[in-house]
Amino acid sequence: MTTSRRVADRKIARFDKNITKRGSVPETVKKGNDYPVGPIVLGFFVFVVVGSSLFQIIRTASSGGIF
Repeated sequence: MTTSRRVADRKIARFDKNITKRGSVPETVKKGNDYPVGPIVLGFFVFVVVGSSLFQIIRTASSGGIF
């Protein structure tokens, strides 16, 4: 099962066109403040981390300290 010369020439032409366009892609436009994590999730994370550390400090202080 071989491909015809015409089909092969079309595939080669498309490939060559892609090669000649390489590097001429316009710069991407950066959106304003595009954070990977939403502010609500970030706030929740800070709340959990700070809250757990404060809870640990209070628990350690009320049990008589480290020693």
